[in-house]
Parts: sequence; C-alpha cells; structure tokens
Amino acid sequence: MRNFSVIGSGIMGRGIAYTAALSGFDVILHDIKESALENAKQYIQEEMKKSAERGYIKSGDAEAALKRITYTESFEKASQQADVVIEAVLEKIELKIDVFKRLDQHCPPHALLATNTSTMSPTEIGAQISRPEKLVAMHFFNPVHKMKLIEIIRGLETSDDTVALAKKVGEKLGKETVEVNEFPGFVTSRMNCLIGNEAMNMLQEGVASAEDIDKALKLGLNHPMGPLELADLVGLDTRLRNMEYLYHTLGEKYRPCPLLIKYVKAGRLGRKSGSGFYDYGTRQGG
Repeated sequence: MRNFSVIGSGIMGRGIAYTAALSGFDVILHDIKESALENAKQYIQEEMKKSAERGYIKSGDAEAALKRITYTESFEKASQQADVVIEAVLEKIELKIDVFKRLDQHCPPHALLATNTSTMSPTEIGAQISRPEKLVAMHFFNPVHKMKLIEIIRGLETSDDTVALAKKVGEKLGKETVEVNEFPGFVTSRMNCLIGNEAMNMLQEGVASAEDIDKALKLGLNHPMGPLELADLVGLDTRLRNMEYLYHTLGEKYRPCPLLIKYVKAGRLGRKSGSGFYDYGTRQGG
C-alpha cells in the first residue's frame, strides 16, 4: 500500500489527502475542476505551514509530505495505479455510483475501494460494480487531520480481507477504527443528525440563542463543539442532504428542521459561504 488516491477535493477530500501524505503515502488528489484543486492545494500548503510553525509536525516532514501530493483533473491518472482509493464527492448516491463504476474500469484488481459517505449504503454502491467484495465505507471526520476516528462499514458483499485492509489503512493514517454493520446513518451520523436537528428546532422555537445552545452542550454535556457550530463546519447543505436521506430511510424522527431548509435556500451554508447559524465575516452571494 503505497499509492493513495482521493476522488473529490472538497473539505473532506483535501483533509484525507493531507493526512495520507503526512502518513507516508504517495497521494493523487483528483477533482473535475481546476479551481477546486487550486483551492485544495492552497489549503493543504497553509495547513502544513501552520502545523509546522506550531510544532505539531517537523518542518522537514511537512515539506516531504507536500512533495508526495499530485493534483490532477485526469480520472484515469488518479486511479490506474492506486492501491487505495477514497471517494469523497457530494452525498448523492447517483454521483457516488458513477464514480465507482469508473473506478471499477480503471483501478488495479487489488485496489481497496472506499467511500467516505456518512450515511449511504456501500451495499447499494457495490452492487453496481464487478468487485463488490473490494468495496467498503470508510467514514472520516472533519477536520480529518485532528479527528481520531474512522467508521468502517461493511456492505453485504464486502470481504473480511477488505475490512482488514481498511483497518490497516486506518492504522497507518494514525486513526482508531470501529467496525459497523451497514444501516442508514451508521453510528455517529444517526446520533449527530438527531442532536443537531433538535438544536435547530430549539433555535427555531426561541428556546435559546445559537450561542447558548452550543455553550450548554459544550459545558453541560462535555461536547467539544456545539451542534450548531458543528453543522456550520460540516456545511448546512451537506447536513440537509444527510437529514433527507435519513428521513427517507429511517422515518419521521429525522424530518429536517424547517429552519435548516430555509437557511440552505438562502445560501447560508455555514463556514464555506461565510454565514450559517453564525456569521463569519465573509458572506458570499448565492
């Protein structure tokens, strides 16, 4: 396991690429947009620099890691020699299936194929390719380089060898892993979406301000981050897609809060748009 490919250079994809490069993998980061790759490259370089300046990593290690990352718009280049592939595109099942159909065509037979989905079915994705036994879900958490956990979710056809390999990859990335049998939302997303959605309902009902709801959970329940600021970090559009999927598969208790729907329609998507439940001083139109 040397060649590590990441498909999708958004928040999660670039975080996975950063972590993999620091862990010694040769990384190829793919996106269909040159501008997205440029943004990812700038983010990774800045994070490496900050981590080195703060003493979290050695300057030489940061420089070596940056040299191990290749950025490409070519899907074939990103997949042809991959030992490990992590898909990190939008949480849309049709899009993920399309990515894995293409990976099935181009990746070497031995390649580990992993989806970074937080809610969706590796069984459904695996059913569309010729090697479902090689496909597994590896759910990373944001920010990837700081969060210690990877959820490993086996689909119906996922082999024991694939699960073992996924755990080995997680270990090399410096992460702890938990193995989860497939069910919508797995473990963390089901709990996180419920807590976040209830916080949004309380804000909508005027129970307390966003700041006080978050403060209550941080100080009263020892959460490291409040549910509303966490939703802003994840992206409210991403959270809404997750909620809609869980509502469709698990029922009424996952019905998205109307306030979340309203914010997404208004373009208030969280940190990435400049405003969400909080304002970040860089409000973007849209």
